[in-house]
Amino acid sequence: MAAALPHSHLRLHLPPRAPTPFSRRRHRLPSLVTASRLQNPTTATHPALPPPAPAPSAALLAAEGASLAPRREHRFPGSVSTPTSSAAAVGIPEAEDAVLRRALEVRRAVAAEALVAALSGGKVGGFTYIRNLTALMGPFVDRVVVEAAAMRRDRPDLAHMSFNARAKAYIEESSLVELVRWFKHNSMTYPQIAKVVCACSDLAKVRTMIKWLRSIYVKGDFLGRVLANGGSFLNRSFEELEEIIGYLESCGVRRDWIGYVVSRCPQLLSMSMDELETRVRFYTDMGMDEKDFGTMVYDYPRVLGYLSLEEMNSKVQYLKEFGLSTEELGRLLAFKPQLMACSIEESWRPLVKYLYHLNVSRDGMKRMLLVQPTIFCLDLETVIAPKVQFLQDIGVRSDAIGNVLVKFPPVLTYSLYKKIRPVVIFLLTKGGVKQDDIGKVIALDPQLLGCSIAHKLEVSVKYFRSLGIYHFVLGQMVADFPALLRYNVDILRPKYQYLRRVMVRPLKDLIEFPRFFSYSLEDRIEPRHKTLVANRINMKLRYMLAGSDEEFAQRVWEAVERRARFEAGKGAVETISDAPETSESEEEETSEAAGCENVNVD
Repeated sequence: MAAALPHSHLRLHLPPRAPTPFSRRRHRLPSLVTASRLQNPTTATHPALPPPAPAPSAALLAAEGASLAPRREHRFPGSVSTPTSSAAAVGIPEAEDAVLRRALEVRRAVAAEALVAALSGGKVGGFTYIRNLTALMGPFVDRVVVEAAAMRRDRPDLAHMSFNARAKAYIEESSLVELVRWFKHNSMTYPQIAKVVCACSDLAKVRTMIKWLRSIYVKGDFLGRVLANGGSFLNRSFEELEEIIGYLESCGVRRDWIGYVVSRCPQLLSMSMDELETRVRFYTDMGMDEKDFGTMVYDYPRVLGYLSLEEMNSKVQYLKEFGLSTEELGRLLAFKPQLMACSIEESWRPLVKYLYHLNVSRDGMKRMLLVQPTIFCLDLETVIAPKVQFLQDIGVRSDAIGNVLVKFPPVLTYSLYKKIRPVVIFLLTKGGVKQDDIGKVIALDPQLLGCSIAHKLEVSVKYFRSLGIYHFVLGQMVADFPALLRYNVDILRPKYQYLRRVMVRPLKDLIEFPRFFSYSLEDRIEPRHKTLVANRINMKLRYMLAGSDEEFAQRVWEAVERRARFEAGKGAVETISDAPETSESEEEETSEAAGCENVNVD
């Protein structure tokens, strides 16, 4: 009997079969069903399947096919060329352009690194300074890329070198490092340095231009500013620049002024001769001669080359609306050319409206413009309005402020806390003026606000106090005649000596009539005093000096007639029938004159 075989030999060896999805689902289905039954015993044995998706419509299939189909190129009749795909035709140039752009960016980055290395080796500045400078020198970096690429074709000795080496060679040959070091030594900022380097195509010409600027007396501190703000004049020939300088000299600008003018307005070097002649003619047509024009350009060089012609014409027409003639406007601009730098909408119109509300007429504005044109260059809110408010606070009436400004326009140009307030405080303290009268004093004589305290007001106060005038009495005299403190002591002393020694008048007469010092000693005081002495009459100073010569002669004749009638005894004998008829006003004037006159009876 054969030996018994093991059980493993009795099994069938079948080929392995991968489980199908159906078989896997068949094995997992009982577990899913069991789980569903445990969760919800009332559910069905088989799980619910989602409904099938609806079939796409014919229109949707047609639109999808049209969107996926390549577009056909337009072919003209008779063409035999095979149409190519537009995407392929456009994609090739775009790919080539992207490669070129990428290569160019790599070259620019290499050139920028070479520039940074050169500036760092030249000890131009710190790393941050060099990085900031290089970031603003994009056009010069592009120039390095172009020139380094051209060296391979134009310089056989450098053709075997790499692009990095050629870029370094170009930077060294351009002497950029030494030029940047010189710019920085002359206090130029790195934006200005980058602007000059990028504006000039030939850096070697910059050194020659610096020598030429020094020849026209441009100072070292302004050389960098002229190069940075001059515009495109770096690319102009020296013959054109010399022609501009010669024309300015022929118009009245002196040779030693040219450097100052160019330093403040380098735009003049970028103008053409036609434009420069038009601008010069704009001012000379107002009646300016060579002296006035040259002085105007020296005082404010930007008046010639900074503004546009349209803006200049609009400002001139606006100034003429104040009633200025062409000649007056020419003299005004020659005296204060800074007016052309002011804005009409931001400066002039608000100021004119403000002055109009202060009851300043057009003629008053014209006088302010001619006397002190600086007022139209000041800021209204921060400079003018606070001073007007101060005048109102010290007692100047609102309807009188306009007259104060017209009478003395420079008051608006003085410092409020360094000039105006100290003068008012001096008048209230040492001047003896009462607080109720200070507004009246300033309104009658605003020129007091322009006097120096140490050299004028204090000296005058000391002189009057030395005459024996009390403090409060001096304040009354100033309130009656505010200009009293503005006279020079050397002028006051001879008049006072004549009053006391020759006229033999008491100090009381001077206190009652402080305007005595306002009259001329030789032309008014002495002749009229001699007339009174010759006619043996006496008058108060008020009636002696006030009025014209005809009025004074009439007063003297009336006084002589009254004395003659008194001496003849007719003054008391006259009856009502014999007396001439006089009006009430004439009687009042006669009585007033009689009360003010002191007739000497010998």
